[in-house]
Amino acid sequence: MKRVTGIGGIFFKCKDPQKVREWYKIHLGLTTNEYGSVFEWHQGADNTRKGFTQWSPFNDDTEYFEPSKKEFMMNYRVENLVALVEELKKEGVTILDPIEAFEYGKFVHILDVEGNKIELWEPDDAEFEKLGKQIGAETTK
Repeated sequence: MKRVTGIGGIFFKCKDPQKVREWYKIHLGLTTNEYGSVFEWHQGADNTRKGFTQWSPFNDDTEYFEPSKKEFMMNYRVENLVALVEELKKEGVTILDPIEAFEYGKFVHILDVEGNKIELWEPDDAEFEKLGKQIGAETTK
């Protein structure tokens, strides 16, 4: 069974997310929106299919990363979240919440061996792209 297939997102805390997004837009050329930036790429196994990675600065007082005390959280893309969560449970991995399903994919949070919170995402890239278009978001390519 495949487990992680790629990086789905990089999330980090900062004092002023709007200022950080603007800095990255001006100085590093990221196409940003209110959530950060979405990187668009083509999948290696099937280069006709798009994939996406989310880059998001969060307010430094966010509770979204809890129970981890770290300033960052990684999101990893996976293929079959339900089966993976069952395996992780058997292996004694801490599962923080039930799997949540949205049009653009399924999500769950786990803790690694050092207590870092990790988000696992089984994406539906076609729906994720539709959502981006609905909110007028452009991707960084």
